[in-house]
Amino acid sequence: QVQLVESGGGLVQPGGSLRLSCAASISIFSMYTGGWYRPAPGKQRELVATITTDSRTNYADSLKGRVTISRDKPKNTVYLEMNSLKHEETAVYYCNAVRGRYDSWGQGTQVTVSS
Repeated sequence: QVQLVESGGGLVQPGGSLRLSCAASISIFSMYTGGWYRPAPGKQRELVATITTDSRTNYADSLKGRVTISRDKPKNTVYLEMNSLKHEETAVYYCNAVRGRYDSWGQGTQVTVSS
């Protein structure tokens, strides 16, 4: 089981930026698809972005152009950079790691967008 620890959340003003980090406990994290999710009305969690083992990325349509997911394989870390943040994007953001039948989640990091 992969242990994931998120960091980088906090209070940011509307229009501001944050970079979230997700550090994994294993050196083979690079062999997992990494992702970020957040709660959404009517859903347990909605996709924010994912990045595959060969660094192909996928983004929620509503966030394209404002978020960038990346990974640093030697550091076993996946990042999420978010720009032009909106009030309604206040949420706990969760990191995810998937490889086959293995599916792990972090505890989440709170992002609050408020003036």
